[in-house]
Amino acid sequence: MIPFEMVEPKSLKEALALLDPQESTVRAVAGGTALMLMMKAGVFTPTRLVCLHGIESEYARITVSAGELRIGAMATLSELERDANVAARLPVLKRAMRTLSNVRVRNVARVGGALAHGDPHLDLPPVLAALGARVSISGAGGDRELPLEQLYSGYYETVLAKDELITAVKIPAQAARKAAYMKVTARSADDWPALGVAVSFAFADGAIRDPIVVVSAATEKVTRMAAAEKVLHGAAPDDATLARAGDAAAAAAAILTDAHGSAAYKRELLRVYLRRAVREALGDGARPVRQ
Repeated sequence: MIPFEMVEPKSLKEALALLDPQESTVRAVAGGTALMLMMKAGVFTPTRLVCLHGIESEYARITVSAGELRIGAMATLSELERDANVAARLPVLKRAMRTLSNVRVRNVARVGGALAHGDPHLDLPPVLAALGARVSISGAGGDRELPLEQLYSGYYETVLAKDELITAVKIPAQAARKAAYMKVTARSADDWPALGVAVSFAFADGAIRDPIVVVSAATEKVTRMAAAEKVLHGAAPDDATLARAGDAAAAAAAILTDAHGSAAYKRELLRVYLRRAVREALGDGARPVRQ
């Protein structure tokens, strides 16, 4: 491995100052689970890594204020999985975390790093997007906030500038909304999915209200399915409605062929598992499906 500089700032402000917006070989590192693999494979060769472990502890806290859940970017995935507020308020997120990679990775990987990596196969982004999450971002030019799905611009690409860092994720109070996440894997439950589908919606008087439908893994980035949401809104979750929603999502999604399956195969999975995800949400669940 080519030698590189490792710096350990003691504050977020110091960390941001150490990033270079003109230099792609300078990178912040949180858990480092993906970055280390990229370095070992020779995909990324850094000149400087900015370790974030020493910045203020507030960026690792998970708190609730006025019903909103705030997840510090430096919280580990295991801390997210075990947090009492997450379990009580967002059971779909807790259940999804159980099959997010393996416990060794979850003990090290950080929420901010998992989101900033931009891998469309990851489980956390679609679940958070379906819950209406927003990401807080800090950089040399100031602070900004945006809906989580708008963080992603393409395959392994985000809208983050080279001198910006994710500082937190904010999830609004869900009230009585129902949610589910289903991922389809060809091998073990914690493997990379061929398809991920996350849904959330209110349910009143026998009809779905204000649905959010998010697809990942089969697409180049986390993607909301507006056409499917339109079909579902105001409708009863009967077989005909769910079939139309699945067809609408399959027609609108830009599906990729890869080692996990052909585009045609994954498009059919989307038709089937969107229906199943809505039904699962009526019981508030999240589970993997092996094929």
